[in-house]
Amino acid sequence: MGVNAVPLDQIAVPTAERMRALGARLAAVLRPGDLIVLSGPLGAGKTVLAQGIAAGLGVRETVTSPTFVLARVYTDGRIPLVHVDAYRLGGAAEIDDLDLDADADRSVTVVEWGAGLVEGLAQDLLEIVVARPTAGEAGEVRTVRLVASGPGWAARLRDLPAD
Repeated sequence: MGVNAVPLDQIAVPTAERMRALGARLAAVLRPGDLIVLSGPLGAGKTVLAQGIAAGLGVRETVTSPTFVLARVYTDGRIPLVHVDAYRLGGAAEIDDLDLDADADRSVTVVEWGAGLVEGLAQDLLEIVVARPTAGEAGEVRTVRLVASGPGWAARLRDLPAD
């Protein structure tokens, strides 16, 4: 979490459909140049959230995890979407090799597993931390925490459409 980061209350997300709906709500406040970093364990729902963001932006293509290709670009929405999976990357130098900053000012960039690697791509960023239930907890309810870094995100999240 950045120096000026502001965490928002945790959001309970009981289903994959609700995770996609949260992503679509977030898409309503997105602008070109936005950087979103998705954090959480394997299977937490990061790609599902990215699918919702894509749908909210109007992307018609099927959005899948970019794990093996590292990055996918979707240009058919209201703002181009760059979806990155940094799980297999070894550090900031490999992120730099992806040349994400080339289109960053015209696109929304969503990076799974990007914490500690991509913060230099934007002054303001939104980190979304997705947690699965811990061992012994009933159900599949995820908790999502939105952490706004920079004044731009903190203000926009107050305008997030209601569920």
